[in-house]
Amino acid sequence: MRYLFALILPLPLLTLQGCDQLQTPHDSATGSGSSAAPAGPVMATVNGKPLTQPVFEAYAAQRRAASPGGEGSDNAAILEELINLELMRQEGVNKGLEAKPAVAALLDQQQRAVLARAAIEDFTATNPVTDEMAKQLYDTQLGAPGKEYKASHILVETQDEAVAIIAELDGGADFAELAKSKSTGPSGPSGGQLGWFSPAQMVPPFSQAAAQLEKGSYSKEPVETQFGWHVILLEDSRESTPPAFDEVKDRLKLAMANKLLQQHLQEVRAAADVSITASEEPASEETATEDSGEPAAAE
Repeated sequence: MRYLFALILPLPLLTLQGCDQLQTPHDSATGSGSSAAPAGPVMATVNGKPLTQPVFEAYAAQRRAASPGGEGSDNAAILEELINLELMRQEGVNKGLEAKPAVAALLDQQQRAVLARAAIEDFTATNPVTDEMAKQLYDTQLGAPGKEYKASHILVETQDEAVAIIAELDGGADFAELAKSKSTGPSGPSGGQLGWFSPAQMVPPFSQAAAQLEKGSYSKEPVETQFGWHVILLEDSRESTPPAFDEVKDRLKLAMANKLLQQHLQEVRAAADVSITASEEPASEETATEDSGEPAAAE
C-alpha cells in the first residue's frame, strides 16, 4: 500500500522553500527583488529582509519534526537558526550560487515538492474519508470471519517449467529443496515459504488455488498470475477473527484517502499534456528495484 504522501520527497531541514518564494538569480541578497515575504508580524530583520511569523512557524514545524524532543526546539533557538540560514542564503545569492545548475535544480525541486504537498493536502481536505465510508470498507473486506492460509510456492517463468516441477514432486522430490534451487521468487532461498496470509493479501488466482488445496497437498496444475507460474503447497489453514472496527478504522481511512488520491492523480495525468523525451528512465542504484515476483500484491 502506498501511503498518502509517498509522491512527495521529504523536505531537507535547511531549505526555506516552504516559507518563502524562490529567489531568482536577479533578486538581491536582502530579498528586495520581485519575491515578497509572507504577510505577518515581523520577528526579525536580516539586512533589510523581514522574517515574518508565517516563515518562522513553517520553519519551526519543519525543525521540530526533524528532531522531536531534541535540543534547540525552543522558539528563541529556532529563530536564531532561521536568522543564520537567512544570512547564508543571502551570501549564496551574493555569490550567484543560484545560477549553478545543481543548485537551480534543487531549488526547482523544492518548489515542486512544496506545491505538490499543498495540492495533496487541499485535495484530502476537500475530499474527506468519513467513518461511514471506512465502516463500509470494513464490512466488505474485513468484517466477516474467514480463513487464513499458510503456504509455500515455487515460482518459475513458464508453464512447462512448472509442469516439470510437479512431475518431480510426484516422484517424491522435496518441495523446499526444489524451491531453493528452482524458484525465481524472493522466497526461494527460504524454501518458498510465504507464511500466513488472508485471501485478500494475494492476487486472486493464487488465493483461489490455495483455498482449493487440502492441507499438505500441492497444486497438480500450474497456477498462472502476473508474476509467472506457481506450484503451491498448502501447509495449513485456520479460521480468522477480524479485528474490531475501531482498531483498524484509521488505517482503513488512510487507505481510502490514498486510493482517492491515486484516482485523482490518474485523472489529472489523463487530462495533462505529458511528453517523455528521455531515452530511458534514470534511476539510482539505491532506488532502482525490480518486481519482487511474489504474489502478495493485492492492495
